[in-house]
Amino acid sequence: MNNPDLIARACQGDASAWETLVRQHQQAVFRLAYLMLGDGDEAEDVAQEVFIRAFHALTRFDATRPLRPWLLRITTNLVNNRRRSVGRYLTAVRRWFHAASDDNLAVVEERSQHQWESETLWQAIRRLSQVDQEVIYLRYFLELSVAETGEVLGVAAGTVKSRLARATGRLQAVIAREFPALQEARES
Repeated sequence: MNNPDLIARACQGDASAWETLVRQHQQAVFRLAYLMLGDGDEAEDVAQEVFIRAFHALTRFDATRPLRPWLLRITTNLVNNRRRSVGRYLTAVRRWFHAASDDNLAVVEERSQHQWESETLWQAIRRLSQVDQEVIYLRYFLELSVAETGEVLGVAAGTVKSRLARATGRLQAVIAREFPALQEARES
């Protein structure tokens, strides 16, 4: 996926090379931002900012390394900055309460079993700490390798494996405690 020639051309001001790089990686950047923020508009804003920042820092990027983990690292940093904002936090809390209303529960009941399970699993993951969410999103939702996940998070592969083990253990506990119907559906 990494193309040193495209990176070199983009550094020299070739707009079509930069556009090609953006097209190659925009879906992964948006998906990670969306998974972490839970809001499409905010995720789109973050994705745009990721590529603006990446473009300005591209001349400092080591083209021998994969571009995708670097972009995803920028994404996690920007999302974490957004999360620190008190205003964003209050908006997210309001959305969560709105999503838990009786009207929305009726809509969820009408959806297919698979979609319900996916949404419930996502809600369970959102109960985890930010560190646990990040490692699960990167490894399982974006399907990055352990090495790529480590590069995005800035940790060793062994640390990724131990974080994954702890995060999935905590996720199982959250599901058992707060979402027993999901556990029952998966067992049957």
